[in-house]
Amino acid sequence: MVQTSARLLKVLSLLQSRRFWAGGDLARELGVTERSVRRDVDRLRSLGYPVHATAGVGGGYQLGAGKELPPLPLEDEEAVAVAVGLRVAATGPVKGLEEAAVRALGKLEQVLPKRLRRRVAALQAVSVRLGDTGPSVDAEALAVIAHACRDSELLRFDYSSREGMASERCVEPYRLVHTSYRWYLLAYDLEREGWRTFRVDRIGPKPRTGRSFKARPLPSEDVAAYVSQAVSTDAYRFRARVTVHASSRVVSERLSGVAGRIEELDAERCLVHAGADSLEALAFYFGWLGFEFEVHEPKELIEHLRRLSERLARAAQREGTP
Repeated sequence: MVQTSARLLKVLSLLQSRRFWAGGDLARELGVTERSVRRDVDRLRSLGYPVHATAGVGGGYQLGAGKELPPLPLEDEEAVAVAVGLRVAATGPVKGLEEAAVRALGKLEQVLPKRLRRRVAALQAVSVRLGDTGPSVDAEALAVIAHACRDSELLRFDYSSREGMASERCVEPYRLVHTSYRWYLLAYDLEREGWRTFRVDRIGPKPRTGRSFKARPLPSEDVAAYVSQAVSTDAYRFRARVTVHASSRVVSERLSGVAGRIEELDAERCLVHAGADSLEALAFYFGWLGFEFEVHEPKELIEHLRRLSERLARAAQREGTP
C-alpha cells in the first residue's frame, strides 16, 4: 500500500511537470506497466484530480483544470492566499524565491477553478505595493511564458525595445532567468534567426502560445551566465571592465538590482563587467559603489571620472543658500 501511494504521488508530480504524457513514456518513467498507469490514473480521478486521457496511437494523459479544486489539501481561501502569495513572490523583491514561485504558481493555476482565479485576479487588481524596486511584471503573462518554456510551445508577443520601438515577435522560448531586479526570457527569435534575451516587463500583457517545436541546443551550458552577459554588457553601447577592491560577495550585495557581471580575483578583489549607454553613467555607476577601483577599459572612462570628481569637489566647497 505504501509503495502504491508513493507511486501515486509520483504520477501526480509527473503529470504536473509536463503538459502531456504518452502512456508508454509515463509507464517507462515509473518503471511499471501501462495497465498499472491506468489504475493509478483511476485512483487520482477518484481523489478529484481531473486527468484527461486520449486513446489510440499517440494517446496519453494530461492533467487539466476541473470544476473543483483537487485535494492538496487546501481550502478555497487557502488556495487564494497561496496563489496571491506566489504572484507577489514571483514579481516582488524577495530574493531567491522568484523562480520557485513561478514553478509553483504554474502548478497551482493549472488546476485552479475559474471562480478562484477570478478572486485571485480581483485581489491582485486592488492591491498596491509600496516602494517598488523594479519594473512591474504581469503574473499571468509570466505564468503563460513559463508554461510555454516547459511545454516547448511557440510564443508570440508584442515587445517594446529599450528605445520604445514596438514589434511583434515569434520565438521558441527556453528559459526564464531572474536577476533579483528583472525577469528575462531566453528564446530563439524565428524571424531574426538568432538567440535573443527579452525583458519580460517589456512583453505585452497577453502573450499567445502556438504549436510545439523541437528544442534546439542552447547557446551555452550556463544559461544564467549567458543571460547575465547579454543584459549587463552586450546590450549597451559602452562596456567597462574594472577591478574593484572588495570581495565578490560584498560587491554582489551592493549591486543587487543592478545589471553587472562579477568575477572573483581573490578574497579582497573582484573584476566587474558593466555596460551603459553613456560614459557618464558608467562613471557614476562605479563611483556609487563606494569602493576603491581601477579602470582597465575603456580608457575614456578615466577622463569622465576626473570630471565627475572635480564637479563633486566644487559642490562640496560651495555653501548652499536656503
